[in-house]
Amino acid sequence: MESIQRYWKRTDKTYLLLCILSSSFAVLALSSWAAKQGSGFALDDVTGQIVGVGDYRRALVQAGAAAIGLCVAVLLSNIDYRSLVKVWPVHVAVTWGMVLPTLFIRNVTVGPLTIGYNAGDTDNYSWYKLGGFTLQPTELAKISFILTFAMHLNNVRGKINEPKELGKLLLHMLVPILIIHIQGDDGTAIIYGIIACCMMFSAGLSWKYIIGAISAAAAAVAVAFGFFSDKIGKGYQWYRILAVIDPENKTGWAPSEAVWKNIIYQQQRGEIALGSGGIFGNGIFGGSYYSVPNAHNDFVLSWIGNATGFVGCCVVLGILFALVCKTFATGARSEDMLGSFICAGIGGALMAQIAVNVGMNLRVLPVIGVTLPFYSAGGSSVLMLYICVGLVLSVYMHNTKKLFG
Repeated sequence: MESIQRYWKRTDKTYLLLCILSSSFAVLALSSWAAKQGSGFALDDVTGQIVGVGDYRRALVQAGAAAIGLCVAVLLSNIDYRSLVKVWPVHVAVTWGMVLPTLFIRNVTVGPLTIGYNAGDTDNYSWYKLGGFTLQPTELAKISFILTFAMHLNNVRGKINEPKELGKLLLHMLVPILIIHIQGDDGTAIIYGIIACCMMFSAGLSWKYIIGAISAAAAAVAVAFGFFSDKIGKGYQWYRILAVIDPENKTGWAPSEAVWKNIIYQQQRGEIALGSGGIFGNGIFGGSYYSVPNAHNDFVLSWIGNATGFVGCCVVLGILFALVCKTFATGARSEDMLGSFICAGIGGALMAQIAVNVGMNLRVLPVIGVTLPFYSAGGSSVLMLYICVGLVLSVYMHNTKKLFG
């Protein structure tokens, strides 16, 4: 009990409580989704008796992963983050050693393990499957990337705006992004890019480079759309972009009505579900609902909006926004730049995933398979998220400088 009390005095209690609150609401949302599916529990076809947890399994996995993740976060927070950075060869070898085989191996089963598993209806074979559990190693590699990029920035320090050092940083950023792109997971590749940009910005990257990069990116997008539109992405990715720009297919971008309806269906249903919730929603475990594909995963926000309305969405997004702000604030109060860079990377990852996922649900961004932190179903992603929480708490607990003064 004394150890618990000492830990409670040293740790960021508000940050922990915000995480626990998010996980609790996530389990409630997934339980609501399971109940409204009409097949929450698995029933016997003849007797109608309950024979399994059915769709409630996702809520149970989410709760179990959050509980385990919280324990991991507490243990990790007691380890000085500087020590974790020093052993970078170990976590780089382990994490990227898991990622690289999925570039070449697809749906190969070795005993109970499947390498290069496709967890969705795309060409993304970036998963491992062991029994009934799946793991996306790029999520684990994301943590390693944040640690190594923070170390790189810390070593560069005031030289970040020198062309030679900036070139090395860009290479450090682009290599993992290219690997993930080849793997077929462009949504995660975009998140990696945003993480690196947030970290370089926090390290003092000159505005001339930032403005130059934005201008170059805008010009590249314009040229790509104007002259190479038929070669962008993998077909369905290009259609998803056009579906946001021209949802009614007035320009005739879709080769057929069937393709058009298939591309817009998910976001269209998600938009209807969000709007149908009104101010206070249709009820968490009762009332009407609209079926949305992947409502337990990428489109969980549309489910929350349907069940709890505008007020529920504001509460969920308000808590997530507070978590992002607390993450950046912890970095700001860090004694050293290394801790600041780590928090900037984790805060950037959270901010990017939240913004992109909300944009997908509101139909202002194309669907690129980015989950909503804490809320989207997936035990491995929740565990990875709590490892990030542990790193932020480690920075908080191993620093004494106050944010103001």
